[in-house]
Amino acid sequence: MNKDRFRILVVDDEKSFLRLVSNILEDAGHEVRGFDDPGQALGSIGSFNPHLVITDLKMPEMDGIRFMNEVRQRNSGTEFIMITAFATVDTAVEAMKQGAADYITKPLRDPAQLRAAVEKVCGRRITPDKKSQQAGSGNELPPVAVIFAGMEQTLETIGDVAPTEATVILSGETGTGKSLIAKVIHQMSGRTGPFVDINCAAIPENLLESELFGYEKGAFTGALSQKKGRFELAQDGTIFLDEVSEMSLILQAKLLKVLQERSFERLGALGTIRTNARIIAATNRNLKDLVEEKRFREDLYYRLSVFPVRIPPLRERIDKIARITNHLLKVMTDRLGREEAFITEEDISAMKAYPWPGNIRELENAIERAMISSKGNRLILPLSDNRTGSPGKQGSGKSDLKSIERTAIENALIRAGGNRRRAAGILGISLRSLQYKIKDYGISGRQEETGTLE
Repeated sequence: MNKDRFRILVVDDEKSFLRLVSNILEDAGHEVRGFDDPGQALGSIGSFNPHLVITDLKMPEMDGIRFMNEVRQRNSGTEFIMITAFATVDTAVEAMKQGAADYITKPLRDPAQLRAAVEKVCGRRITPDKKSQQAGSGNELPPVAVIFAGMEQTLETIGDVAPTEATVILSGETGTGKSLIAKVIHQMSGRTGPFVDINCAAIPENLLESELFGYEKGAFTGALSQKKGRFELAQDGTIFLDEVSEMSLILQAKLLKVLQERSFERLGALGTIRTNARIIAATNRNLKDLVEEKRFREDLYYRLSVFPVRIPPLRERIDKIARITNHLLKVMTDRLGREEAFITEEDISAMKAYPWPGNIRELENAIERAMISSKGNRLILPLSDNRTGSPGKQGSGKSDLKSIERTAIENALIRAGGNRRRAAGILGISLRSLQYKIKDYGISGRQEETGTLE
């Protein structure tokens, strides 16, 4: 649930429904004002300044679309959700054309339906107060998206596919943020149901089927009551199958059936259950190779690969590591409740030379370990050896970092033909800092042979 507290105006001439909606939203932590008279509701717009208006579409004195247009004249930044018992395609389309963000029928099937719709609408906007706080911050991307700096093309791609029903397969190395990308797709999709994830590699094969599809009471020894599976829980939402390549061939066949028929059976059940859950899968392995090795079904591969998205490793966007690191430092500072910490430019240049085999996850872990073990505000990350990939010895982070930094400078000078100014640009540090480091490490003499030093 979005942790922000939003001001929500609810308008419905049916008083019992008005109380129900208001109570649900107040319990979710929002500030709510409810009116059964749209005229009175309009009079409160100036003082209440709502972020979101939830209004009935059919009301005797003023219909929801007219009410929405009246509110927009007073507050153009307000979002709208239409609720009505008179659900038709025509009224839904008309409401959306007029600018409503969502459209829900009543009676509500479940309070979670309303909460999910509000979270979807409110989660994609920034409140006026936050806009003023962020003005001039210089960040083109929202805070969590800093993790994806250097992945603008990938973000544009998922922005195209998110609103569709297409199945998506995310491929990338361990720790690249595939699960976070899946959540972003879900949030951008407009779906009102939950995001349900399952790691296919973390659950024993004999239990994975029941986790996915559920079971009936008495289906097997120990099945003492009915249990809903992840596909059933993901109704109207998204199911994320992480490490889908680790499924057995038998289970792959059952997943293929779900993709083809949009239905499944609980273990021990006679009837089928329809599902409209959107499927996003992820793998850190090459599925084409697994298909050739007969370890992954070819027909399932093509069903999952409707829209493939590759998540690049951190080393392919290493020029953004300073920005990503600074963001993670702020996150860790809040999480651990400690004083603000920093990493120097020289240390950042050394980090650029490290291959980061564990990607973003390794970077997060390294920052957290450094913040816990550091006595001062300057952090030195405990990195593995750049050439062997073996973990550095406990307490030897500083010497490891110096070795990596020296290698980074040597490589940069070679790439720059010995030109120090260009090498400094490659490393992202000042020329003065580079000159100091060259002298400190005693590498200037060797580099003079590869080109003219500036």
